[in-house]
Amino acid sequence: MTVKLLAFAGSTRNGSLNQALLDLAVAEARGKGAEVTAIRLKDFALPLYDGDVEVAAFPQAARDLKALLRAHHGFLIASPEYNGSVSGVLKNAIDWASRPTDGEPLTALSAFRGKVAGLMAASISPFGGLRGVTHMRQILGTIQTVVATEQVLVPLAHGAFDENWALKEALPAQLLGGLAARVIDLAQRLEPPVG
Repeated sequence: MTVKLLAFAGSTRNGSLNQALLDLAVAEARGKGAEVTAIRLKDFALPLYDGDVEVAAFPQAARDLKALLRAHHGFLIASPEYNGSVSGVLKNAIDWASRPTDGEPLTALSAFRGKVAGLMAASISPFGGLRGVTHMRQILGTIQTVVATEQVLVPLAHGAFDENWALKEALPAQLLGGLAARVIDLAQRLEPPVG
C-alpha cells in the first residue's frame, strides 16, 4: 500500500519557520515512498467556526478541506505555538473538518478517525513549541486520530535554518526522518479507510 499523507502548517505567513520545517518533513516522507500532498491553510477561505453558519450553509472551503483530509491515510502537521497553545487558524480548520456532513452522525469524525498524525514545531523559544504540540496531541486524540509518539521540536528556530532553509544541526534533521518513517509505518499497519 502506498501511504498518502496530507501536510500542512498552522502558520500562514511568508517565511514561516514552521512551514520550512514542514517542507523538510515532506521531503523526508516522499523519500521514504509516501505520496504527500502539501497544502497551505491560507488557500482555504474558512470563516471562524460558527454553528449558525454551519446550519445555514456549510462553507464549500470547509467541505474541500474535509475531503482532502478524508482522502489521505495520515497527516504531517507543523504546529506553531501561539501563547502556549495551537494557532487559531489550525484549530479553526480542525473544528470545521471535524463537523458532520451529508447525513453523517455527530460522532463520525470521518476526516480524522483512524488516521495517523506526525507532529512538529519550530519556535523562537527555548522550548521548541512543546506546549503547542502537547495541546495538538490532545486535540487530535479527542477526534480519534492516532498521533505518533515521535515528534520534532526545533528550539531557538530563528537561528536553526541556513540561507537555503536547511536545518543547521544534524539531530533535528535525523528526527524528521524518524518521524516520517513512523507515520508511514503506522498508516500501513492501521490501513484506515480513505475517502
